[in-house]
Amino acid sequence: MSSFVSLLHQIMPDDRPSGESRQGQQQQEQHNNPHAVPNPFDLSGVYRLVQDQMGTLATTAPDDGNRSFLVSLVEALELDIANPPVEIPGVSQEFLDMLDRVPRKTIKPDDTCPICAEKYLDDQYCLVVELPCHHSHKFDLECVGPWLRSKGTCPLCRMEMVKKKEVAVEEDEEEDDMDGLYA
Repeated sequence: MSSFVSLLHQIMPDDRPSGESRQGQQQQEQHNNPHAVPNPFDLSGVYRLVQDQMGTLATTAPDDGNRSFLVSLVEALELDIANPPVEIPGVSQEFLDMLDRVPRKTIKPDDTCPICAEKYLDDQYCLVVELPCHHSHKFDLECVGPWLRSKGTCPLCRMEMVKKKEVAVEEDEEEDDMDGLYA
């Protein structure tokens, strides 16, 4: 995961709000050309790192269902490796930070992450998140984070997380305008 995050930060601009400082680290240098975009080789590298992680998990999958799910993720990433997009369509780190956390007391003993197939409660400090697409789409944040940062879709239903977030923001703005007072 650290290799993925490192490469992602090298090729994409820092997506934190300006004014936030980095503790103990120097401010990330900005490109000289503000219109510069990552090159296809770098973009392929991001997808390859996620694909390698999913492929490794597939080799040790506990059952055929988990293995076929991971293989489908590997195949989806293969298309992006062969034909990288102009920019990575994934979600921001801020989006990941704002995902709903699943309280430990609501997790059943047999609940497992769809990606790594590990029981959530086997980890003393598990961090389980629920995606906004469906209440049953829960993952270890460490497992789903690279997928969401690189693809921007739910690994299970492939709903786009970025569009879901934008829709939620637009609805909130409409609610703020009581009885059309500002129209």
